Amino acid sequence: MLHYQIEFDDYRQHLIHVTVRFVAQPTQILSLPTWIPGSYLVREFAGRLQCLQARQGRRVCAVHQLDKHRWQVDCTAGKPLEVTYQVHAHDVSVRTAWLDADRGFFNATSLCLMVWGQTNDPQHITIKSPVKNWELATGLEPLRVNAHGFGLYVAPDYDTLADCPVEMGAFWSARFT
Repeated sequence: MLHYQIEFDDYRQHLIHVTVRFVAQPTQILSLPTWIPGSYLVREFAGRLQCLQARQGRRVCAVHQLDKHRWQVDCTAGKPLEVTYQVHAHDVSVRTAWLDADRGFFNATSLCLMVWGQTNDPQHITIKSPVKNWELATGLEPLRVNAHGFGLYVAPDYDTLADCPVEMGAFWSARFT
């Protein structure tokens, strides 16, 4: 099962911590898209990614950057792989990610590495609460969330994950039919 965990411990530094766990392919490639739904420009989301590391159990796996937005991990196929990294979230546009003491926002295209060979699989994402009084709003399907909306969500594939932005903060919301 492919699972992302998103944490917001460093909001003063605008850093979002991401962990992705999955079973590795024979040649494991990871990438950030150079696109976002509704925008027709090439994007440089990978420029905000830092401290990329991978491991299988206790073994650290070498990570090689192939180009601006793709990485290859030297790992053992068929075994669980854990990849951790940070994303600098300091762009107030609706295309990338923002994090400070008042608000958080992200699109998966700027935060969630695409796991080659698994983009058509369900994409599970756990979003941890950064501040106790914040709420979370997203179009993702909730599986197990708290009263504020933080917790486990699922998308049927990476494209759906990419099409569901996440907004967090102390905001007003309502339901209607």
